[in-house]
Amino acid sequence: MKTRSLTSIIIVLILALAFVLKMLVSNYFFDVLILAVACIACYEASKIFTKMGKFNDTIMATLSPAVIMLVMLICLAFDSSLGLIYTLVICVATIVVLFGITFALPFIRYRATRNEMRTRQMDKSMTVTKYSIIKSLNTAVVFLYPAFLLLFLMLINHFEDMTTTFPALAGFDGWVSFIVLLFAFLIPIFTDTFAYLTGGLIEGKKLAPKISPKKTISGAVGGLLWCVLLCVTIFYLLSSIPSIASILSDAGIVVWKVIIISFLGSIISQLGDLFESYLKRSANVKDSGKILPGHGGMLDRFDSYIFVAPFIFIAFSILFAVL
Repeated sequence: MKTRSLTSIIIVLILALAFVLKMLVSNYFFDVLILAVACIACYEASKIFTKMGKFNDTIMATLSPAVIMLVMLICLAFDSSLGLIYTLVICVATIVVLFGITFALPFIRYRATRNEMRTRQMDKSMTVTKYSIIKSLNTAVVFLYPAFLLLFLMLINHFEDMTTTFPALAGFDGWVSFIVLLFAFLIPIFTDTFAYLTGGLIEGKKLAPKISPKKTISGAVGGLLWCVLLCVTIFYLLSSIPSIASILSDAGIVVWKVIIISFLGSIISQLGDLFESYLKRSANVKDSGKILPGHGGMLDRFDSYIFVAPFIFIAFSILFAVL
């Protein structure tokens, strides 16, 4: 318990430092944090899929967030001529290119591929072509989950750079992305923390016993309600600061929208947690890794964000688009 608590404190401090550096120095400090999380999470996801019998290219999976993020940043630099839709299309096209490279590699490394197939005890009738297709498809899953979905945090971090799509966000000096990122991180934290506390206190019927035996319905409901309550509290605390209250008003961020987003976000956060638990159960592993003592792997800690990040980005994109 002490190890878990200490790790949690370190994570919060690193996150707080990233927020400070974002506002005082550059957005790119937060991008570096997101990239590190995404690369490690992809490595762990690759290993989990391998243990599930879904062999894939671990190196391509681990490096994919760096390639996709680089493309995103280049697109954002040319936002005036591209816009958000074209940026997302180009990112998807990048994933397709990565898939093509992953498919080609087994042919380039033909001998090593044949040895790999023998090591994995593949059926002798399986050809390199078929093996390459299966391997590249499995790797492409990691390109999407968690790589692409997790990198929506980076897009949130650069909301103010998308002035072509969201002209009303010009001139906020990073405060809008700061506020949205804050909610994107707090929703899973509040949900996870109070689901754990409420479930431990009340216990009762299990939520999904075959997937995650420790999770309870009372914990899920408690995490949801506390998440909404605390997000509303954070909103009012921010609103008590005149300069930030003005930003919230100008950006169209009002309390009823915070309630809806935090409510849906909390549900999606728990679904993300359950999905990763399902993957681990299928792979017969307890944790995705050991990089975070007391928490397991990076994927264990950030599993909720994989689904929450795109939801938060889409929700606030709709909000900002109607300003």
